[in-house]
Amino acid sequence: MNLHVEVAGKGEPLVMLHGWGMHGGLWNETAAQLAQQYEVHCVDLPGHGASAPVVKFALDSVVEQLSAQFDQPIIVCGWSLGGLIALHWAKSEPEMLKRLILVASTPCFAERNDWPFGMTNQTLQQFADDLEKNYTTTLKRFLVLQVRGSENERELLADLHERLYSRGEPDIDALRGGLAILRDADLRSILPTIMQPALVVGGGQDKLCPPEALKLMTKLLPNAREVEIRGAAHLPFLSHREEFVEHVLRFLCEIPA
Repeated sequence: MNLHVEVAGKGEPLVMLHGWGMHGGLWNETAAQLAQQYEVHCVDLPGHGASAPVVKFALDSVVEQLSAQFDQPIIVCGWSLGGLIALHWAKSEPEMLKRLILVASTPCFAERNDWPFGMTNQTLQQFADDLEKNYTTTLKRFLVLQVRGSENERELLADLHERLYSRGEPDIDALRGGLAILRDADLRSILPTIMQPALVVGGGQDKLCPPEALKLMTKLLPNAREVEIRGAAHLPFLSHREEFVEHVLRFLCEIPA
């Protein structure tokens, strides 16, 4: 099954993966800037945006669909849930992914006994329960968590509300599956095996992926460096777009294909 992908620019292919409950349109302004130097592919993940609904939304099945969409080596930029997908893809098909940009994402979103940097199980379970009652309200609650602490928090939240359903409503099975990934996935063990050059970008005020988690992930990745954008929360590419694009372009220029 083909995914909905919007393409802009020419050059080396750069694939953008969004987070839970959103769609590729979240990258529009960022993609327009990157498209001045790269061929940017903004993907609607299965069951999101204009992509068709899915029977099962899981890491293996999503990566399989993504792989079928591209027939040459690519750079992948994944935000939040999209970062987890990018890591799994890099492990599954290392010859396909040349470089990684991981944005406000960690290998483990849920708190563990040896990982105090995730969301509590109680919080994630509450999201899962609320999703079954009213997924629209649940999505909007998640948006609030994403902007909390960011500069221009109110304006950023209004922007997200406007974008949320601009490509239609996400499929409920995709939402369930994505939330299950955030709750259950723990990719810390694969990090030392991911040899691609990686840029880890996070917000200094991020409540979902705190800077401490990104620093530890950067240490575990063999060929990674970390950038912290002060004043940003979980959406540095929206709240601090110019700074974000500058860091991405610098990384891509310094690490040739």
